[in-house]
Amino acid sequence: MNPREPMPTEPALEYLDATRSRDGRLVLAGVSLVIEPGALVALLGANGAGKSTLLAMAAGVLAPEAGSVRVFGRDPLRAARDLRCRVGWLPDPVPLYPELRVREQLAASARLRGLAAGAATRAAEAAIDRVGLAALANRLCGQLSRGESQRVGIAQAIAHGPELLLLDEPSAGLDPMQQARLADLLAGLRGAMTIVHATHHLIEAAIADRIVILDRGRIARDAARAELPDAEAIGHALVTVALAPAAEAA
Repeated sequence: MNPREPMPTEPALEYLDATRSRDGRLVLAGVSLVIEPGALVALLGANGAGKSTLLAMAAGVLAPEAGSVRVFGRDPLRAARDLRCRVGWLPDPVPLYPELRVREQLAASARLRGLAAGAATRAAEAAIDRVGLAALANRLCGQLSRGESQRVGIAQAIAHGPELLLLDEPSAGLDPMQQARLADLLAGLRGAMTIVHATHHLIEAAIADRIVILDRGRIARDAARAELPDAEAIGHALVTVALAPAAEAA
């Protein structure tokens, strides 16, 4: 028997000249970005910079008007059914059914992602434990606060064990202690899955392996952790980008 050949490697997520407009305004202007498996990437930028649009394209919710997006080498829109179990997504706002209890919501979401009934129930309980939702497990989703809904959304995104995790402002509505726990959770998931999270919180961004700063629909800075090693350095980079003239930032 021949020795096993190494598994072929491909990017977890790849954008090639991805462009998208909204209401006549250019939201993404030819973004090219390659994210390797196992990376933990933070997306930063002002509101309207294009972070949410970038994530929605990877989730298969939006299509680029020009260019392309590939998730594990496949078009996320055309391969939505095959990729559903491989991708976890936390959009803003969090999609929850108000009439379901938290554990029911998590199990139903896991079923939609391709898990069988028994596996979905077990996955929901594991996510409740991992995100610290035991006290909320039997509460109706319609009775949750913004921060509580956000935590359920995070649990929902990871419950089915995705290979690619897309988080849009995961710490929105969380108090400082919950933000710290989220940072610990993301750090603990590093390497087990590819994580791309859009955030305004510098401490949360500082745990990433890579910082990508968007400005006016373009990548203004793409830096490894060694270049921007802490929250102070990331904040300085953000300010520099924000103060740069439009032509320079492009």
